[in-house]
Amino acid sequence: MEPSKSLRTATTRVVGVVSVVVVLVLLSANGAESRKQWVFDYFEYSAINCRAHSASLTDFGGVGDGITSNTKAFQAAIDHLSQFASDGGSQLFVPPGRWLTGSFNLTSHFTLYIHKDAVLLASQDENEWPVIDPLPSYGRGRDTQGGRYISLIFGTNLTDVVVTGDNGTIDGQGALWWTKFHKGELKYTRPYLIEIMYSDNVQISSLTLLDSPSWNVHPVYSSNVLIQGLTITAPVTSPNTDGINPDSCTNTRIEDCYIVSGDDCIAVKSGWDEYGIAFGMPTKQLVIRRLTCISPFSATIALGSEMSGGIEDVRAEDILAINTESGVRIKTAVGRGGYVKGIYVRSMTMKTMKWAFWMTGNYGSHADKNYDPNALPVIQGINYRDMVAENVTMAARLEGISGYPFTGICISNVTIGLAKMAKKVPWTCTDIAGISSGVVPQPCDLLPDQGPEKVVACNFPTDSLPIDTVEVQSCSYWGKHL
Repeated sequence: MEPSKSLRTATTRVVGVVSVVVVLVLLSANGAESRKQWVFDYFEYSAINCRAHSASLTDFGGVGDGITSNTKAFQAAIDHLSQFASDGGSQLFVPPGRWLTGSFNLTSHFTLYIHKDAVLLASQDENEWPVIDPLPSYGRGRDTQGGRYISLIFGTNLTDVVVTGDNGTIDGQGALWWTKFHKGELKYTRPYLIEIMYSDNVQISSLTLLDSPSWNVHPVYSSNVLIQGLTITAPVTSPNTDGINPDSCTNTRIEDCYIVSGDDCIAVKSGWDEYGIAFGMPTKQLVIRRLTCISPFSATIALGSEMSGGIEDVRAEDILAINTESGVRIKTAVGRGGYVKGIYVRSMTMKTMKWAFWMTGNYGSHADKNYDPNALPVIQGINYRDMVAENVTMAARLEGISGYPFTGICISNVTIGLAKMAKKVPWTCTDIAGISSGVVPQPCDLLPDQGPEKVVACNFPTDSLPIDTVEVQSCSYWGKHL
């Protein structure tokens, strides 16, 4: 099979998908008429890079009946297309259908495009999920000691990789995994839907992700990561179905995402206890914009609890939280080490919340008993401004570490409307230090009001991060499938 050349265009946005159906009429040997239908696909999509070579999953024996395993077809297609990495790159088209598959590995200079009427169904057969080593910054799996099942869509040591579609669907069929987790029957840590490791120039966009076995999107040890236009949903009682977890990554942009989750909608991480300290790779230069989150038992944006490599320079704005436990939460503990500093959040709207703000220095949950009790996390330079909340049970719960307070907290121009059954004391603060200005209800004494003239405090950075300069171009695909 010789892949066809893709078309290139000069426009900058997605302009649509067109399918042309051509019916070829063939005559059978006995003269009776039979018909074979080809579908010719042309579409345009936005990506960080376009590709010179293309193929369809059906070219490699893919069958979209929801029953036949396509694991070998996916891997055969990607292995074949990898030869074009140095010749303009390649793209694999997943046409309409229900494509049952186990895990498969991506390649560099490559685009996986999932049609809007295509569904990738994660296999229920554990034999289609190889087991890989724990992340070195974690030292063990999150669910169990030892290894972890590889993610459904996986890549490591890649350059220039795109996973996108016109809201094509990846269905993790996670209920089986959730049951095993609750019953303590897991041999290894549950798989994620998409994990990209040790990679540069990554785009994950315009997809619908359903019912992940655990975390949905996990870029880790990577740089220049663009995540756009994802719809992520799972039952709000499903265990650990975090939406997007940037982990020890530099220069990441997350925008225009809608997440309904059983855990944090976005959890920023950088390693666990002594393993994260030794690995020493922070998450920094992170932008989060235009996020909508529903998570009744977790946070809209969480920082930690695995933050032992450090988290710094996080900028979040235009955030909507609905029926969510907390707006912004910082989770850490003695033994974590590391730091969370230079955090900026503005223009956030919260509706029906337990807490608007939550910080805790006693989160616990250690990787093992070998953590260093002298490894104390540094939490400083936390800035929240220009926010409105309604129907909130408690404005804030801010709890640092005794003798080692969280410092440099700044809250400005924030109005929190309390629920009818709200706590009598809207703020609880221990082992913290900072200021406030123009905040309702009045914060605790550890955040003294600086007066209306200081309402401009907690300034959001005015400079741009490198990821803000990354632009997408309009790419296209032309091919056929049966």
